[in-house]
Amino acid sequence: MRIDQATQQDVDVISVILGEIEAYYGGEEKPADAAQIHAALFGARPSATVLLAREDDQVLGLASYSFLWPAAGADTSLYLKELYVREAARRQGVAGSLMDAVRAAATRVGCSRVEWTADADNPAALALYQALGVEPRGGKFFYRVEGS
Repeated sequence: MRIDQATQQDVDVISVILGEIEAYYGGEEKPADAAQIHAALFGARPSATVLLAREDDQVLGLASYSFLWPAAGADTSLYLKELYVREAARRQGVAGSLMDAVRAAATRVGCSRVEWTADADNPAALALYQALGVEPRGGKFFYRVEGS
């Protein structure tokens, strides 16, 4: 297995995986808009970076992250927005390898921390983070405003 940064040639597979993620959370499984993905990842002002775990030509999973500033003082943090392993590749170390790659990306650019959220009703994700030795942190509330 190898992990590398997505390129423009990966837009179609990212689109399919985003549809799988939507279905995983109870939505409709349909590919995401390729133009939106292209703009978000490869446009004039990219919003995120995607890492893909691959075995041969098969994409096993992805991690999507962005940088946030300020973190502590004037530090920068890496925010993991999505970690997803396709069903056929689960429990094979893919998620742990993606997390290692995310931490390495943060280290390369001097981030002081890696942060993310996990749904309380996603026991698989919670078990993964516990197995990685990461404890949940309290003290913050999560807010969301739809549309803008």
